[in-house]
Amino acid sequence: MEKNNKIGLIYGYAVCLVSVIVFLISMSTLVNAVFDLSDPMHAQVYSGRDDPSLASFDIYKMEVLGSLSEGQEAPEDQTLQAMYDAARDDHIQTVRSRSIRTITASILSILVSVILFTVHWMWMRRMGKDPT
Repeated sequence: MEKNNKIGLIYGYAVCLVSVIVFLISMSTLVNAVFDLSDPMHAQVYSGRDDPSLASFDIYKMEVLGSLSEGQEAPEDQTLQAMYDAARDDHIQTVRSRSIRTITASILSILVSVILFTVHWMWMRRMGKDPT
């Protein structure tokens, strides 16, 4: 009977430890996602492409014009402005979507980890008080 009690305690402590680790990682992820959502233009989005900077229209224009190959005509400013606005809007929507998804997943992970920790901690306390 004593061996089952020790195995139960080890299991309970392991679940509590994993719950605390998941809680801490989820909190960190949640904070990062909230910051990204509050300022989507400065959030890092890894698209795998070498896209021009969206910091300002002038920087975007310089990078687009610098990437043109020899003999290729430069687009007019109105066209560049429309391209910049579309790229900027797409970036903002992408960051918002990812941030909301990350916030939702982090909150769910936090809730599950808190529930698992609480249930197992209470179970272990009852197991430790049993006179069996």
